[in-house]
Amino acid sequence: MAVLGVLAGLPAAAAVSPAALPAPSFDGPVYAVAYRGSVVYVGGSFTAAVVAGHRLPRQRLAAFDARTGALLDWAPAADGTVRALAVDGATVYAAGDFATVAGQPRARLAALDAERGAASGFQHRVTGTVSALAVGHGRLYIGGRFTAVDGVTRANAAAFTLATGAPDTAWAAGTDDTVTAVAVTARRVYLGGGFHHVNGTGALRLAAVDPATGTLDRGFRPLPPAVVLGVAATDDTPPAGGASAPGEAGRGTVMAAMGGRGGSAAAYDTAGNMRWQRVFDGDVQAVTVLDGITYLGGHFDKACTTSRNGAHGICTDGSATRIKLAAVDPAGRLLSWAPQANGIVGVRALAASPVTGTITAGGEFTIIGGIVQKRVAVFG
Repeated sequence: MAVLGVLAGLPAAAAVSPAALPAPSFDGPVYAVAYRGSVVYVGGSFTAAVVAGHRLPRQRLAAFDARTGALLDWAPAADGTVRALAVDGATVYAAGDFATVAGQPRARLAALDAERGAASGFQHRVTGTVSALAVGHGRLYIGGRFTAVDGVTRANAAAFTLATGAPDTAWAAGTDDTVTAVAVTARRVYLGGGFHHVNGTGALRLAAVDPATGTLDRGFRPLPPAVVLGVAATDDTPPAGGASAPGEAGRGTVMAAMGGRGGSAAAYDTAGNMRWQRVFDGDVQAVTVLDGITYLGGHFDKACTTSRNGAHGICTDGSATRIKLAAVDPAGRLLSWAPQANGIVGVRALAASPVTGTITAGGEFTIIGGIVQKRVAVFG
């Protein structure tokens, strides 16, 4: 029997409050959440926000203030589902199934003014679907299931130069299957998904590539047990005084949300060694980190007390009730944080803001802690 969590001598960490703060509700699923200061941008398949019982048109994109819960005027209408968001300065990048955004033809990818919602000149042809975005190193990184960008072969991952909006032809990280998640740190770009190879080399479901070239980083070799649905990563810069010694894991941690039998979440060091693992009775679909606490969302109802589960993911050695949301401390210990959402699909997206000290969850839930709060919830 494997007991989950390590480093038991560490002091317990504190999570945000499980009570949801004021926020708009939405009339359809929320697939993506991103912060810009205290502003929360959301994307999905909704057509209206609901505030104090009043429906306000918001076609698959909206924004609100995390501190007050006030719905903002930002409303660039998309004609199809928005599945991913990323923010860089005064620009919000969106990806999804749409053909037009803010009245402009923008198939699957768009760049929008963060204040006014107007579409910029950023316009590209992606042959396939885009489901993950991340910004860093002067680039916009995209992941999904596609074969080309602007007619140039790109296998499920690509990058654009932020300064010009042009594809970065020097960055070439190709996978043999879908990329569902992208995360950026000071030294790496992490890709998660269902793939088994990156650039023709074995890399099982979770890989690190070079931010400038897309070359596979062979120093990171984790073995996630199932498809990776979400990735979050903390600082991976070398320790003070120079680079890490050979074989040293470094300071960073990579958290993966996974499916599989039931579902699970795990943390890896920068060499790919597993630091901790938590097992649930349903897929873990989203992960984010705030002040050292890892927050998890999905369609689980129970967190297992060991790594064993049986048919349909049922915990075999005991469990704790964690309906759609859970939190784990740096040692991998399950925290008491339990907002208790509802629904079948549950939580699809999580984002955190150190500026406001809040996390935002998006998905298909309609109740948090017994109170009606539809499809978006803020905790702080």
